Amino acid sequence: MKRRDTILALLALGATARSSIAIAQPAKPPRRIATLDDSSESSRAREWAALRKRLQELGYTESNGFFIEGRFARAQAERLPALAAELVALMPDVIVTASTPAALAAKRATSSIPIVSIAAVDPVKAGLVKSFARPEGNLTGTSIIIIDVVGKWLELLRELSPKVKSVVLLTSADNPGSMQTFRELQERAKPLGMAVQMLDGRNRSNVERAFETMAREHVDALIVTAAGVLMNQRQQIVEAAARLRIPAMYARREYPDAGGLMSYGADYDALFVRAADYVHRILQGAKPADLPFERASVFRLVVNAKALNALGLKIPESVRVRVDEVIR
Repeated sequence: MKRRDTILALLALGATARSSIAIAQPAKPPRRIATLDDSSESSRAREWAALRKRLQELGYTESNGFFIEGRFARAQAERLPALAAELVALMPDVIVTASTPAALAAKRATSSIPIVSIAAVDPVKAGLVKSFARPEGNLTGTSIIIIDVVGKWLELLRELSPKVKSVVLLTSADNPGSMQTFRELQERAKPLGMAVQMLDGRNRSNVERAFETMAREHVDALIVTAAGVLMNQRQQIVEAAARLRIPAMYARREYPDAGGLMSYGADYDALFVRAADYVHRILQGAKPADLPFERASVFRLVVNAKALNALGLKIPESVRVRVDEVIR
């Protein structure tokens, strides 16, 4: 009897010890997904929402111990290095960037934390990766190859308004991707007998000066890049183009939504959703160096019918068959 009591006591003691060990085990630390954007939070609100939605579908929620830490430079590129350093100090599991400048800042801040870049312009030329197939290093993601779109911008403007000779590219002058766009646009414009100049639109006063220049020089057409730092000025840009009666091509559909003439560019929602898939693969153990950079493959042409009528323009059949959406 005594022997049985002793065995039972030892078993109870062992169970108590195991329970104590289980209780004493520290909880898993929260995992962080960091985001870095050179624009303001509102400029790409829809796209970031698309990324978060996809992450939630993949199971990355606060209830599961995942948190998103965001930093926005609010059109002040000089803030990006400090913001990138802040995020690196948090030791996130992965950093997601939303532009070429943000990707460059993150890459300079860390060579070990995985980085997923969204919509970088020609990442090889920008120095972000060695090649599309083998990025090497700690960065991968999705890209917009600017040669895929600049020729279409000029072609569409010429088809709508055959007399176009002088074109202004409104963009963020301190964005390396914008400089690549400008150089490519100049090369594509020469054979067409068109001249392109670049003006800065990072803030309201710059936009105002840019349109004063366009009015003074009687510019024939306007192209506005996808730079996020211009988005806060999109209503100002659209209204100024309408006042000067300048046909305008935009790289993002938010401009036709705001009353602009037309946009041709990558489907940014799709790029942000795809970035969430990259994050998932990295959190599952994949290395950025082993994940090829992907080129944007879906492009959309959107036309605003009211803006078209206000300018007295008609869509030729060659353009009509390519239109994905008409805003009325």
